This record gives sequence, C-alpha cells and structure tokens, in this order.
Amino acid sequence: MAEGQQPQHMLHQLQHQPQQPPRYQAVKAATAATAGGSLLVLSGLTLVGTVIALTIATPLLVIFSPVLVPAAIAVFLLVVGFLASGGFGVAAVTVLSWIYRYVTGRHPPGADQLESARMKLASKAREMKDRAEQFGQQHTGQQGT
Repeated sequence: MAEGQQPQHMLHQLQHQPQQPPRYQAVKAATAATAGGSLLVLSGLTLVGTVIALTIATPLLVIFSPVLVPAAIAVFLLVVGFLASGGFGVAAVTVLSWIYRYVTGRHPPGADQLESARMKLASKAREMKDRAEQFGQQHTGQQGT
C-alpha cells in the first residue's frame, strides 16, 4: 500500500460518520485549549518553584556537604544492608521450606531434576570406582610379574 493512501474500509467509515455541528467542535477545541493551557501553566509554575528552591538550597548544601555526604553514604549502606539481610532471610526460609517438603515426600518443584542429577552422579561414581579397581588390578598384576 502506498503512503498517503487509506484502505477502502477506512474511507468508507470516514464518509459515513455523522458530521458534528461546528458548535460542538468549537466547544471541544475550547475545552482542549483550556486543559492544555492550564497544564502548561502548572508546568511553568513547577519549573519556577524548582529553580527558586535550588537557588535557596545550593548555599545550604555547600555549607553542610561535609556532614551530608557521609550521612547520605551511611544511610545508603544501612538501607542496602537491611534489604540484603531481608532478602537473604527470605531465601533461606524458602530453601528450608523446599528441603522440608522434599524430605517429607511432598514433591516440591524441581525434585525431578534433583533426582535425575542424583542418579547420573551415582552412576558416574560407580563407573569411576569400577575403572579405578580395574586400573589397580592391572598395575598390581603387572608389578608382580
């Protein structure tokens, strides 16, 4: 489809839409202009308030920065520490709950993969044990001759 051309069904819909009276369109435009204008005024007032607050706060920040920066770092470290501690606690409770369900036979999610890995590991361990016994028998048999 070429740019600028509209599909036939959209043209058909546009042609059969009831035309709104000019008065209704004027009211819509006035409402949109009023809402947009008031939002623009609020945006400007917010910008002016931010600039004034920054102008007033900058000297205070410069004066108190030797105290505020270490305090902010300490608060940040405390918050991170508490969040990490809580996260580790939740993880530990989740793992202990999973282990409890696994041991009691309630079949938690992932138990099948764990059993499969355990079986593979046990078979490989048996295989390596057999190989070591064979290797030991070969070398003890050769040294005796």
